[in-house]
Amino acid sequence: MVAASETVTLVLGEDSPLPENAADVEDLVRLLRGHVAQLGARTAVGSPVLVRAQRLCSESIPEGYMPSRVYLVKLAEATRELMAHVERGGPGPNRAKRGRRWRKPQINALRGAVFAVALACLVFAASVPRT
Repeated sequence: MVAASETVTLVLGEDSPLPENAADVEDLVRLLRGHVAQLGARTAVGSPVLVRAQRLCSESIPEGYMPSRVYLVKLAEATRELMAHVERGGPGPNRAKRGRRWRKPQINALRGAVFAVALACLVFAASVPRT
């Protein structure tokens, strides 16, 4: 998500200049299409935001200086909308109902638990009378 945000900012940022040549436009379009594909996997099929972004991705890059830059900006805006949709938690395949998922404990918590059990065993063993 961070990479997508950086690419969108590269295209839509106020201080970002328009790409100089066609190769730069093609590189940015390729990156944005990749981000749309990744974000699309986290969005429900048929979502209007996803459909718009995928439709733009399926179009070819127009010829000419201004049409190609306009297409690039539209694709970046569609990617930004899709990112916002995913961040809001829009319905998607990863939102399916599942059983309770336990949080994985941190390693220091595990170490502390093992230490506490070992200490309790040591105290118990020391309190048992010797015969």
